[in-house]
This record gives sequence, C-alpha cells and structure tokens, in this order.
Amino acid sequence: MPKKGGKHAEMGKEIQCKRAKVEADCSPSVMSFENPESLFGSLISPIKQEVFFGEYWEQKPLLLQRNDPLLAAYYQSLFQLSDLKELCSQGLYYGRDINICRCVNGKKKVLNKEGKVNYMQLKKDFDQKKATIQFHQPQRFKEELWKIQEKLECYFGSLVGSNVYITPQGSQGLPPHYDDVEVFILQLEGEKHWRLYKPTVHLAREYNVESEDRIGNPTHEFILKPGDLLYFPRGTIHQADTPVGVSYSTHVTISTYQNNSWGDFLLDTIPGLVFDTAKEDVALRTSIPRQLLMQVDIADATKKLSNLLRRLADCLENTRELRSSDMKKDFIMNRLPPFLGCDSDSLTPGGKLPKIDSKIRLQFRDHAIITVEPDQESSVSITNPLSVGSVKCVKTHMMGTEDDSTTEEGLTQTHGLRFPLSYLDALKQIWSSSTVTVKELNLASADEKENLALSLWTECLIEVI
Repeated sequence: MPKKGGKHAEMGKEIQCKRAKVEADCSPSVMSFENPESLFGSLISPIKQEVFFGEYWEQKPLLLQRNDPLLAAYYQSLFQLSDLKELCSQGLYYGRDINICRCVNGKKKVLNKEGKVNYMQLKKDFDQKKATIQFHQPQRFKEELWKIQEKLECYFGSLVGSNVYITPQGSQGLPPHYDDVEVFILQLEGEKHWRLYKPTVHLAREYNVESEDRIGNPTHEFILKPGDLLYFPRGTIHQADTPVGVSYSTHVTISTYQNNSWGDFLLDTIPGLVFDTAKEDVALRTSIPRQLLMQVDIADATKKLSNLLRRLADCLENTRELRSSDMKKDFIMNRLPPFLGCDSDSLTPGGKLPKIDSKIRLQFRDHAIITVEPDQESSVSITNPLSVGSVKCVKTHMMGTEDDSTTEEGLTQTHGLRFPLSYLDALKQIWSSSTVTVKELNLASADEKENLALSLWTECLIEVI
C-alpha cells in the first residue's frame, strides 16, 4: 500500500473536513429533476453554482461531507454491490463491461478472465484476491443514473460518462494517476480513503499514471462516506483505498468535459470559418508558393499565415454561425435520450393539429439542437431526441460503439428533421420562445409556417397549447 502523507497533509485534512461539515449543516435535499440546472444545483448543494464555477471548476477540488441520511439513502439507490448478481445474469463481459484490478507496487494489475462474467467467480476474486470491481457505464443498466447523466449532459452540453468502483477492505484498485475529465465522485456504500495531489499537468488532455516519488505529499486527505461528494479538475493526481475495518466501498465516478476545451473547439470550427470566408476573401483563394510543402525554411509562409489568421479573426467578429464539424455531431449522436419514465403521452403527437392561429411550444428543449453543417450550406436541421433516444442508444452510451447508419448524410435523416436554410430564423424563434403563435413565425408564407409546425408536431418536437 502506498505511504500516506505527513503531518502537513493531516492538518490540511482536518481544516478541509471541518469547513465542509459546517457548510453542509444547511441540510441539502435529495436530487431535483425539475430541469438540468436544478439537478446540478442539488448535486453540489449546499454550494451555490456561481460559487462552484467561480472558485472550484477547473481550479481546485471541492469536498462535501454531508452526513445527511436522505442523501446517503438516495446515493445507495444509484448502484450497490448487490446489483451485480442480477446484472451478471444479463450477460456482462470482462473488458467491455467489467474490469477486475488491483494496485500492486504502484502499478495497475488487471485480473480479468475471458468472456462472460460469472458472478461467483467475480465475488471470489473480490473476497480472496482483494480485487476492485470496475463497472463501466452503469447508466446503461440503472435508470437512476440515466436520469442524472441525461440532465447533466443537458446542463454541460457535453457527454457525461460514469464508472462504478467497488473495493474490498484494505485494498486499492488503481495507482496514483490523473484523468482528462472533470470528475464528480458520489460515495454510495461503505467508506473510501482519498488522497489528492498537486497536478503535474494542469487541465490534462490525457490519462497518466504518476510515480510515488514524483507526486510528493497529498494536498488533501479525507474519508468519503455515503452521501458525500467530491469534485476535482482534470489533471488532479489522486488515489483511493478502502480502509481496514470497512467491509467494502462503492462509489460512482461521474465524468465530463473530455476533449471539450477552447483548443478542441477551434480545431472543430476553424475549417468551417475558413470555408465560408474563402468565398468572400480572394486572399484565401490565392495559391500557396511553389514547392512550399517541400521546404524546410518556412519563415515567409508563417508570416503570410499570420496575416491570413488576422483576416479570419476580423471576419469572425461579424460571423452569425459557427459551424461545428465534429464536436456537435458527436454530442448529438452519442448523448443520452430524455428519460421519460411513465410519460408515454410525450412519445406520440397529441391534441389538435397545429393551425395558423395555434400557439405552440418546443418539447425537450434541452435536447433540441439546431445545426447548419459546413457541407450542407443550403439546409438546416433540428435534432429529434426521441429518434436518437432508442433503447439501443442507452445500451451503447459512452461505449465507443458505432451504428452503421451514423454517416454524415444519415445524421439528420435518422436523428432529426432537415429544412431549407430559410427556415433557420423560424426554428430559432421556436427554440428561444416559451410559446409562439404559428402565424408569428419568421417565414414568407402561411403555408410554410403551417408546414413547419406540422412537421415538428408530427415528430413530437412541439405541442399545441
């Protein structure tokens, strides 16, 4: 077992934990699913969202030790060790669904078998080999997590994944490492001893294991109990073990913002910006020098590129649309669908057909995305979350599997409605208004207005008030 921090870390631990417990005396309530903002607010309660993003997000860890029986009970409904037996009977596989691992001499040792997971063998490795069970993307099987992660994806506008870690007493599953995601830890069962360290790579873009002699003493050290929450930014070095005397620990790691930086956004949107600007700016259409691609000395070329980038920056000031090439497409294709529960009425059009005097409003606003793609400049599309949101989509969420139908052309055909570009302003009207009358839509004719409303209504994207 890696050595623990010294006196300095212990003092920091006491101060951190005391402050968090005082803050938590506000008695945070269980999760609120009214909308994405209320869900996230209840997740980090009693910390206010403006405080979280002003002081913690991408900056430093947040520890909430709540000591709240309601939250402890709620968290335990998300996933428990006892859930594994039933799930194994549904056909789980090593590697794809479950990893068995243990930290040995500062390295991760994987103890996976081949093929399907047998629960009795899994429990044997857990009890006798003191191995950690890592369950991948449990939201595929647990509706409670689906509800949370779907709302968080709406809140962040980014994919949200999760893993469950179940570790027996006196054991550690993973060596000290850092991740390329923003991390929220929810303690579900038992207790987990955590140590956090100063990042060696701030806001890291990749996963990496760090050696004990490189990371120094912990900056934070504490015990998480059921109902507690821990947040830390990507790049934060961390390790965790289940203390002796605690039968086992279960926690879920909820993660987001992988490859979601300004750098990623620039790589995604610049091609579309260049494409559009080159139509108007002849400087971007002039040829590069002969044999430029073969040259070693490119000083003149970089100077020319600098000037062209300045021209692009000037054009950007007056650009109405930033056309995402891949990021938006990836989000639309892979996000979780709305969790409808028993609200089956939302799955089929209901009420009267929309007419020119009808008042309408958008359903599933948090899931509806309006897209103008660089290669489809004559059309605009709006996502249909009910089409994306098949059971198959949930079962493959964050698993890296691709549907054969997810071609660029098939994106809007299978998962949305496509309209002429002249419909863009009317779609934005519907998206941004709480309610709007069909005759007020920004389209040239009454027929176009009614056709747009009828198309959206047929796909359950709007309802008639």
